[in-house]
Amino acid sequence: MRGFFSRLATSQSEIEAQELREDADEVGATPIVSCGGRRRFCVAGTLRTVTLRPRGGAPALEAELYDGSDVIDLVWLGRRKIAGIEPGRTVKAEGLVSMQDGRKVMFNPRYELRPGS
Repeated sequence: MRGFFSRLATSQSEIEAQELREDADEVGATPIVSCGGRRRFCVAGTLRTVTLRPRGGAPALEAELYDGSDVIDLVWLGRRKIAGIEPGRTVKAEGLVSMQDGRKVMFNPRYELRPGS
């Protein structure tokens, strides 16, 4: 009964964040909030935004991944588009995490498109 009432008092965004954290845990991903710079991690979550932003005169596809704990920018250098990489898509990504302008970034990560988008 306590769980029922706490769920009623919880906002929709908090419920979605908790579900994302549980999904990431199920696939063995590290919570993004726990990822530190200059180490390899596996993360999983939902893509919030996908943008094409040139870096150093070359195209770069950038996607913001949210797992319920924090966000990380996934950046594919030299790419304009990747099939399946779109807002709302659930993704698992693995790579070296670095910090850039105070944000966590993973360049050219290995990725897996997950069901449930």
